[in-house]
Amino acid sequence: REDAWLMIHRRNDLHFFMITKRPERIAQCLPDDWGDGYENVTICCTMENQRRADERLPLYRELPIRHKSIICEPLLEAIDFHDALGSWCEQVTVGGESGQDARVCDYDWVLNIREQCIKSNVAFHFKQTGAHFRKDGRLYNIPRNQQMAQANRAGIDFKR
Repeated sequence: REDAWLMIHRRNDLHFFMITKRPERIAQCLPDDWGDGYENVTICCTMENQRRADERLPLYRELPIRHKSIICEPLLEAIDFHDALGSWCEQVTVGGESGQDARVCDYDWVLNIREQCIKSNVAFHFKQTGAHFRKDGRLYNIPRNQQMAQANRAGIDFKR
């Protein structure tokens, strides 16, 4: 693990993205010279439903990480961040679940998170619809190769 951090620190010409669903383990894994984070590292935390957001957000928000992003993928239900988003978070990425047994992603949930991001001036990215996407009460079954394009076509990304 120390060799990996050494390589990441030395390769400041690259930007590294790490994604976790276990923010409670991050602090024990950081290198001794981490400080508030390396400039070339973004650590993202997943929050797929309200329960996980309530558990992970308070822990994640307080960690010494220079570049933080939230990933709500697969988005499994509406999520209320309780006005906890702010300048500490650079972006929230949202996407539905892919695969044969994918659960439904509802466009209203996506739009609600987008509105929370706009209110908090946090960038928002709608990455993909997922395989089963509900919009205006209608369920769409979207092939894997079209899920990202359909999300992009919605044109709802927000840049701060």
